[in-house]
Amino acid sequence: MSRLYKPDAETFRSFVFQSFYVKATLESRKPAQNHSKSKKNTLWIIIGIVALNSIGMSVVLPLLPFLVGKYLPAQQVVVGMSTLMSVFAACTFFAAPILGALSDRYGRKNILIVSLLGSVIGYILFGIGGALWILFLGRIIDGLTAGNISILFAYISDSTEPNERTKWFGYIGAVMGIGKIGGPALGGLLGSISLGLPFFVTAGLIFLSGLAVCFLLPESLAPEKRTKHLTPGSFNAFSHFKDIFNLKGLRLLLILGVLFYAGLSIFQFNFTVFLKDIYQWGPASVGGILTFVGVCDIISRAFLLPWLLKHFNEKSIGIAGLIILSTGLGLITTSIYIHSAVIVSLAVICIISGEGLFDPTYNGKLSLSVDESKQGKLQGVNQSLQSVNNMLVPLGAAAIYFYSPGMLYAAATFIVLMAVIMYARYIPKTRPAQNPNGSV
Repeated sequence: MSRLYKPDAETFRSFVFQSFYVKATLESRKPAQNHSKSKKNTLWIIIGIVALNSIGMSVVLPLLPFLVGKYLPAQQVVVGMSTLMSVFAACTFFAAPILGALSDRYGRKNILIVSLLGSVIGYILFGIGGALWILFLGRIIDGLTAGNISILFAYISDSTEPNERTKWFGYIGAVMGIGKIGGPALGGLLGSISLGLPFFVTAGLIFLSGLAVCFLLPESLAPEKRTKHLTPGSFNAFSHFKDIFNLKGLRLLLILGVLFYAGLSIFQFNFTVFLKDIYQWGPASVGGILTFVGVCDIISRAFLLPWLLKHFNEKSIGIAGLIILSTGLGLITTSIYIHSAVIVSLAVICIISGEGLFDPTYNGKLSLSVDESKQGKLQGVNQSLQSVNNMLVPLGAAAIYFYSPGMLYAAATFIVLMAVIMYARYIPKTRPAQNPNGSV
């Protein structure tokens, strides 16, 4: 009969130590896993908030001409709508950088709630109506509190690892695409009941977003990572432009974004008019192609982009996106001289896919250029630049289009090709910001 093994004291102590070490190691991993899960839940809450906002805005956009038409003669409706859009864009230009900087100081959550409540008030005023000045008041209030997109982007930057940001920015764009598909149909249905009803529904959806932020969304910017003080310059939009443009590497990156948004905006603001004038398409056909735009947006951002990110670097994907976008704009130019719905459809696929590949990679690269304490200011400046773009591009595009539609889309193609050359030659791969002052 064999003797039972009896360990000596040293072996026993070693066994006990290793047992406790393994247990401690496993326990230490649980908080990290829970923290990661909590962050992912936060990101999906943000996606839900974006979805509610996107559906809400898409509900009312098709009805704006009819609402403005209640207060202006038919021949002045376009002027009235353009003025409303310009007023909103001008207010956003001045407010977005300031709201972004305030979110760097007081946290994202509080400023986001204020921004959403401003939109609620603005849409309620639209629903009440009664006079043209009330519509303008609604747009002014909404514009002066229009920091929700830039703050949500800062939220994403705070809550994701650098290599994950582009994917989540893509998801945000895909959710906006879903809103573009369902919103107009819902708006038409509600508008047939009452012209003011869709605006109240939109206000309700955005109010729900505010409640979600208040009760479900945790603050993403820790107190120790916030800017420590405000100065009088904090309330000057131009001082924020100066601060951001003085950061190394950001000036060229923002100029790249201006070129991209300028080329894309020509398509966005002119495409429906182009289809009406050149192809004589009616509302049903135009609505169909816009639904197709939404589908392409979802596919490119939610499915194609994540797959490409596993196989290629973000700069290569961004350059490819710009090339595909310029190809689509070139196809629109071709379709003026060779009438073909197939060419138009291919152009839409290229333009929306190119946008879906470049836009998230651009926002990801932008977010990596500064640290957490300047994310709000940076995203606010970026949103402000887009507001300027929304004011100026439609005016210039309208003048060129009146002279020659072909020249307009040729110009758009040239602008995007300039962005391709600039991105390929002058903008390096991004390195995450390291120091607490936001320098790169």
